[in-house]
Amino acid sequence: MTQSKLSYAYGASSQPLLGMTIGEKFDQACQQYANHDAVVSVHQNKRLTYRELQAQVNAFACSLLKLGLRKGDRLAIWSPNCVEWTITQFAAFKAGIILVNLNPAYKSNELEYVLNKVSCTGLVIGSQFKTTNYQAILTHIAPELPHAVNKVLFSECLPYLKHVIKIDQQEHPGIHRFDDLLVSPSQKQLDELTSISNELQFDETINIQFTSGTTGNPKGTMLTHNNILNNGYFVGEAIHLTPQDRVCISVPLFHCFGMVMGNLACLTHGSTMVYPAAVFNPLDTLKTIQVEKCTAAYGVPTMFIAMLEQDSFEEFDLSSLRTGIMAGSPCPREIMQRVMERMHMSDITICYGMTETAPVSAQTHTDDSIECRVGTVGRVHPHLEIKIVDEQGKLVPRGSLGELCVRGYSVMLGYWEDEDKTKEVVDVAKWMHTGDIAEMDDQGFVKIKGRIKDIVIRGGENLFPKEIEDFLYTHPDVSDVQVIGVPDAKYGEELCACIILHGHHTTTEECIRRYCAEHISHNKVPRYVRFFTEFPMTTSGKTQKFKLRELMRKELNLEEVA
Repeated sequence: MTQSKLSYAYGASSQPLLGMTIGEKFDQACQQYANHDAVVSVHQNKRLTYRELQAQVNAFACSLLKLGLRKGDRLAIWSPNCVEWTITQFAAFKAGIILVNLNPAYKSNELEYVLNKVSCTGLVIGSQFKTTNYQAILTHIAPELPHAVNKVLFSECLPYLKHVIKIDQQEHPGIHRFDDLLVSPSQKQLDELTSISNELQFDETINIQFTSGTTGNPKGTMLTHNNILNNGYFVGEAIHLTPQDRVCISVPLFHCFGMVMGNLACLTHGSTMVYPAAVFNPLDTLKTIQVEKCTAAYGVPTMFIAMLEQDSFEEFDLSSLRTGIMAGSPCPREIMQRVMERMHMSDITICYGMTETAPVSAQTHTDDSIECRVGTVGRVHPHLEIKIVDEQGKLVPRGSLGELCVRGYSVMLGYWEDEDKTKEVVDVAKWMHTGDIAEMDDQGFVKIKGRIKDIVIRGGENLFPKEIEDFLYTHPDVSDVQVIGVPDAKYGEELCACIILHGHHTTTEECIRRYCAEHISHNKVPRYVRFFTEFPMTTSGKTQKFKLRELMRKELNLEEVA
């Protein structure tokens, strides 16, 4: 068997990796694009040029140092999308303080766990958003907060946390106001910041992002300047970003999609970061694209579906759009076609990745066919290697299924203080084992067939939910679908199709099953079909299949079988 017929590919590139820290690149960009819009936060009615962003980032970084935070300390941010999120991001990166991204949907137990897990010294919190009162949740864990002398916290439950900073106009006892930390620094303070920045190394940890924790406590993924700066850069290269581009970032900043593929892709190309809302809202996003004349838009498929299905969709002028990224889950062909035609995003690309690979390891090109964009996740990213292996770790032939592995600059340093968990996914040859089942064709395009843990084993036969989902998207009434395995006394597992219908469409469980029986083999026809108006989702827009499985076990009375 020749090497070319094995499932291995390397991303050759004429463009070298950026061998620098994020702070160096940030200052370079702010000088080069000083008068360009850097960030526009529509819901806050705030806009900053690169020069203005640099001034606020330097001020906030100097204030963090004045509070006593030092290189390597952890500063968490717990807030929906806003300008202050981005200021915090770049200020921490310049000062060598490790930014810890927290999911804005965390409740008190999760918050307490992650703050203590990585020993956070500082915490930036948002104002109240909808039903989430960040200060109240924090005070529930640390009742000492309102009584903190000189705003230095000493808490029994959060022993490492000393400084809480709130994005708010009000004064709160024990808490620093974000705006108060934007005072102009002295030259001496700026010199100290420059001195610290100059000592930083690009392969040091600068960011910790937590995995979703669907199978136990979340793990802290350690990412370096080198990981995320280069990944953002090459994502931006793939969609041909320039200083004239304005990127509509509706995805959350706490996630790699927003922070790396959004903010860092824009920074490395002098493009504008545009935030339509604190969290995704389809109407706000459509309005923002029109008013701000965005040229690119980011989202998971469900976000694009929500925009396309707005009753007022046709009222918006989206002709400024040309490109963007769809990621997070597979895109049905019909949706891709509508996004390309009705949203004018002819150059939209598909990305594949995971937090542990900073995140993107494969992407389609802007000139790839629609078949490639809906049927594959593209080819390997520049400067990365991918391979597909069998259960013994051996390369499989092209066209064969196996586990996708990634190696190169983007692979995390490991999980924070968890060597055993790190060794479970990163092997001795530094390959990251993704847990995804994949297949590579002769041109190097990769198809993701599903998660290893999502495989449904029915009567000893492996069934791939994604294959059945892709088929069900061809049904004219189906808007979104998730196929899961549920317990069965006879076969071990049976298939259950969870379906969201297009607005005003109706059909029956029997019609769906008959449609399947007419077009796919009988063993792939879901035994159960259930209709939903919405799926349980993560804040980054991914369906939580484990919650669907729990719901269906209860609804179908299969808990005893399990």
